[in-house]
Amino acid sequence: MDGKATLLTYLRNRREDLLSKVEDLSEYDARRPMTPTGTNLLGLVKHVASVQLDYFGVTFGRPSGRELPWFADGAEPDGDMWVPANESREEIMELHRFSAEHSDATIEALPLDAAGVVPWWNEAKKNVTLHQILVHMCVETARHAGHADILRELIDGSAGQRPGDLNIPGKSTEEWAAYRARIEQAAVEADHSNR
Repeated sequence: MDGKATLLTYLRNRREDLLSKVEDLSEYDARRPMTPTGTNLLGLVKHVASVQLDYFGVTFGRPSGRELPWFADGAEPDGDMWVPANESREEIMELHRFSAEHSDATIEALPLDAAGVVPWWNEAKKNVTLHQILVHMCVETARHAGHADILRELIDGSAGQRPGDLNIPGKSTEEWAAYRARIEQAAVEADHSNR
């Protein structure tokens, strides 16, 4: 596999990781804010779909033709980070699918050294290559998939990429509680010893 194919594979896998965190949740759980700053699962999907569309579309002169009202002049700030009741989960999932297909077409059509311009970046950084943006979006998507991992665990205790994930030890509820208690105790001891 060449460098571009490797990066595209990683991007596709992180997209799937993110999307899997919304599966089998109620509308409320998919949308509800889980942090003081309002971070929510469906909002993460909407955000990644939106920025991916611009990074692989606008940046390389390949606009998708899809209007994103939350990015329009005068739109509410951070409108891409949450989903109002009048936007359906299906619409957001379809936007993500569309965004991924449009982005993949750009990635497949251009060489890694293809030049692009990110108009919303500062003058010193806005001239980029497809390679830079592909790495940027792998990192961006992985970052938000990590956020989604934590949110999903807080919602229903699901952990890992998929049920049966071998990277997550198969502990009972009691074993997890004991493990967490040991970590808490270590934090308390470290805090007291550093006073």
